[in-house]
Amino acid sequence: MSNFEQQDDLNHPVTQTPELTQIIEEGLSRRQFMGGAALLGLSTLAAGCTPLSMSGSANSNPMSPEIGFKPVPASTADTITVPEGYRWERLISWGDPLFSNANEFIDGGKNNAYDQEHQFGDNNDGMSFFPLAEDRAIMAINNEYTNYEYLLPHQGKKVSHGDVRKAQAAHGVSIFEIRKVNGSWKPVKDSRFNRRIHANTPMALTGPAAGNPLLATSADPSGTKVLGTFNNCANGQTPWGTYLTCEENFNGYFGSDSAVDLGDDAKRYGIGAKDAGYQWHKHDSRFDLSLNPQEPHRHGWIVEIDPKNPDSTPKKRTALGRFKHENAALTVSADGHVVVYLGDDQRGEHLYKFVSKNRYNPDNQAANRDLLEEGTLYVAKFEAEPGRVAGEGEWVALTFGQNGLTPENGFADQAEVLIFARRAATQVGATTMDRPEWVAVHPSGQQVFCTLTNNKNRGKEGQPVGGPNPRAKNHYGQIIRWQPDNNDHTAAGFKWDLFVMAGNPEVHGDSAYGGSANINSDNMFNSPDGLGFDAAGRLWIQTDGKYSNSGDFAGMGNNQMLCADPASGEIRRFLTGPVACEITGLAFTPDYRTVFIGVQHPGEDLQPSHFPGGGQSTPRSSVIMIQREDGGIIGT
Repeated sequence: MSNFEQQDDLNHPVTQTPELTQIIEEGLSRRQFMGGAALLGLSTLAAGCTPLSMSGSANSNPMSPEIGFKPVPASTADTITVPEGYRWERLISWGDPLFSNANEFIDGGKNNAYDQEHQFGDNNDGMSFFPLAEDRAIMAINNEYTNYEYLLPHQGKKVSHGDVRKAQAAHGVSIFEIRKVNGSWKPVKDSRFNRRIHANTPMALTGPAAGNPLLATSADPSGTKVLGTFNNCANGQTPWGTYLTCEENFNGYFGSDSAVDLGDDAKRYGIGAKDAGYQWHKHDSRFDLSLNPQEPHRHGWIVEIDPKNPDSTPKKRTALGRFKHENAALTVSADGHVVVYLGDDQRGEHLYKFVSKNRYNPDNQAANRDLLEEGTLYVAKFEAEPGRVAGEGEWVALTFGQNGLTPENGFADQAEVLIFARRAATQVGATTMDRPEWVAVHPSGQQVFCTLTNNKNRGKEGQPVGGPNPRAKNHYGQIIRWQPDNNDHTAAGFKWDLFVMAGNPEVHGDSAYGGSANINSDNMFNSPDGLGFDAAGRLWIQTDGKYSNSGDFAGMGNNQMLCADPASGEIRRFLTGPVACEITGLAFTPDYRTVFIGVQHPGEDLQPSHFPGGGQSTPRSSVIMIQREDGGIIGT
């Protein structure tokens, strides 16, 4: 958990709502987990699901999901470790200028707000690669939050107006061109595509909630125009060439020096009178809850950005609901409807999907630009058969007038259903989950995977143990997968199982906390977070967990990235990161010979990291690129 999330827990405690879905509690043993094809169980998941071809060796068949590299051991070193035959180098770091009119990064937080508005932002997270030509591309990369202990010379002890402007500029999204030079990719300073989107960038609110009185403020009585995006966690990419950035822990930026009570809906989102540490409300009235109590309603959305048009206005797509968005995994159903899977990253919250009203037209990309404007938002309910960590589930529509979403239950219209999507999910009986984070759709389109990172509250506060959340005080996490009925992502039903239960078999002899049978001393990890597939179907897993390397986490070392074969269940460690970092963000070049990876908050909480500069330099969040030394395909 990041320092931001720790502050968020302390300053904005959220009362957990009771689990309305009745899931049969069940004991978990490795035999039960592995039995009946619960791990390998493509036949259990759905008849007719065919994995990618497994013929030939991984090296001879680059389109096989088999894994061809030698795994790396766990590490506590303050550097990046990759397998034999691979190399890594830095692409860009927090503070690197995107434009010539900004200063280079100065150690000790000495750059000003103007510099930061023209530099790469802090704490990079989700990212996407948009090709322009064989040797040119655009990168769009989220900048989730910042650490005052490194951002500011005084470490945030007395925050000024200029400090707040700098912090706001460090958030958002960095968009910039890269070019391939002598086999390596390099940022292009002053490219016409280069752009910083931050907490003060003008944006449009669109979709069913736009213009609703709940989105209106004194600065924007229309409820259709908003400034900025912040706490941008993970991402999505559309087939029509746009970038989806996801607003997550937006609540922590709002505060007030006077007592305010904004009601239960605000509390459900962690909105309160205290400040999570950024102190924005002291210097920017927009974030003062006593003056602008509805400003938080304008955040917590999916934002769509056109990276190839630097003059375009980002659009907050309200049809996809308001909650603490992790990523947006988009797929197109067989009948052309766009489906977006969405996780709400908080303990005891829910898993959602959006189905577009209109259909994708591959022959007219301009016609697809507003496909996320209208559609239906659904939330997941999981059921389980006794004695098995597998079962069926259904998607329940969050549509005003249906499933109890009526004025009698406190919903005035569809806009209110979307603005308070968490309350709507509770109303229809959605399953509370162990922090649903990244979702990834298998390239076959037949299965979907989701990381459930951890949940210390599982087993208490109305969160029963069972089904996809099979253990109490879950500090290791798991990865769930499901297959839609008839391989149709618009279908109401699905079948699910657990792909892996993270754990520590060196510390725990019991099956629940030792992990599933595909976890061993050579690949153990905790808190799976980032997730993505390559074209061959290899599943790449990134972690944001405890790096103490002691107690329950002994032998796990720093956070890492692993590679899994969904067909066999095999998992190998591919990368280890520097001290106190999170590994997050994943983007491949179209030829799969370069992968870009994010290293977020090295040295957080003043841990002794000096990545990537070494010596006594300030630790800086960075994006690295990894290639095989022989120029081959990553993972084979």
